[in-house]
Amino acid sequence: MAEGTSDSKRESRWAVIVAILAVGSLSTALPSSLTIGPKWAQLAIATALLIPAIISQARGNIRLNVILGHVIGAVLTLFMIWSLVLLVRALPAHKEPPILLLRSAAALWITNILVFAQWYWRLDAGGPHQRDTREMHTEGAFLFPQMTLHHQGTLGESWSPRFIDYLFLAFNTSTAFSPTDVPVLSRWAKCMVMTQAIISLTVVVILAGRAVNIM
Repeated sequence: MAEGTSDSKRESRWAVIVAILAVGSLSTALPSSLTIGPKWAQLAIATALLIPAIISQARGNIRLNVILGHVIGAVLTLFMIWSLVLLVRALPAHKEPPILLLRSAAALWITNILVFAQWYWRLDAGGPHQRDTREMHTEGAFLFPQMTLHHQGTLGESWSPRFIDYLFLAFNTSTAFSPTDVPVLSRWAKCMVMTQAIISLTVVVILAGRAVNIM
């Protein structure tokens, strides 16, 4: 059981690394007019911060790992919001082809999911390091169904949310503009969920608007 749990935690952290690199790669699909600096800048910065973050994790320097993780999240969020602002400003100017704007909006929509999934994973119940020290996840900013099953005594094994659980939460927030099966409990989480929903709604409106214009 312990070995399986350890493997699950390792897979979760690698999933976060893949998500970070995916966000950086998506930025290269944006036109230069919608990015801060060169299109590869976000991917380069994320990679440069990931390397010491991975090393600090391997060496057991949890504090440094947490700080670097938050810096990475802040950088990705900054790039995403700035690109979204530039995209909204580019709409009435008609400087970019409609197809390119549609592709950019789709890339930002996916980026929004990945960025907020990382934030939920990093902040919920003290973050992954603190969650990993507990045998069972019973308290947090989000009420996962498994937590209810544990209280009812119907969940036979220890359970703790992994990155895929927060990715599912972020995906639902971006598609339904609200969590579906995971109630939000804390105030900071409610603020983040509302922010993600607003960003997603803005991108969806852009997608729909450009699609109508193309037709």
